[in-house]
Amino acid sequence: MSISDNIKSLKNELDTVNVTLVAVSKTKPATDIEEAYQAGQRIFGENQVQELVEKYEQLPKDIEWHLVGHLQTNKVKYIAPFISLIHSVDSLKLLEEINKQAEKNKRVIDCLLQVYIADEETKYGLGFDEVIELLRSDEFAALKNVRIRGLMGIATNTDSEKQIKEEFYELDTFFDGITQSFFRKEDSFDILSMGMSGDYKIAVEQGSTMVRLGSTIFGERVVKHFKNN
Repeated sequence: MSISDNIKSLKNELDTVNVTLVAVSKTKPATDIEEAYQAGQRIFGENQVQELVEKYEQLPKDIEWHLVGHLQTNKVKYIAPFISLIHSVDSLKLLEEINKQAEKNKRVIDCLLQVYIADEETKYGLGFDEVIELLRSDEFAALKNVRIRGLMGIATNTDSEKQIKEEFYELDTFFDGITQSFFRKEDSFDILSMGMSGDYKIAVEQGSTMVRLGSTIFGERVVKHFKNN
């Protein structure tokens, strides 16, 4: 199936359950993104700042760009003028830098707090207790140019559907608790970003409102093998 066929079929599937599709276009050429764009896709996710900036400059300006990979504080300034949503906020320090750069650009930048749910040594994400601590802090209360739209999580890379389901269930339950405790009066706190190509169906069952799909749309990444002559 072509990229545009994949987009159309996914949109049919996800629109019925009110789930937003982020097309993860990292490492993909602009031509692939254009094909997805022509099929009606407007939200694209990148995980490298440099690649994101280059694509932003080349491609249509009504694309909503999401940063889905780890973000270093010294790179925030490059995406602050245009980024639509940052999925991967994993510290107060990063949030403060996003706020500072958003203020310089006279913007409010939407962010998700990345929560650590996987049972593996991945490097990034806040623990459940750290999320609560951050949201309760005076430092957070002082930030006027960021808006927390929800939470993001990445499940363990495992064949165990039971484990993936439990991790997503925990994050969904935590999301409900955080909504009640901190965002009860804010309708804008409405994004639970969980699910990638291998596990998005489970994520949707467990309450995800936004999925991040790459290979399901664009096909597997091509790895070049060079033969030794």
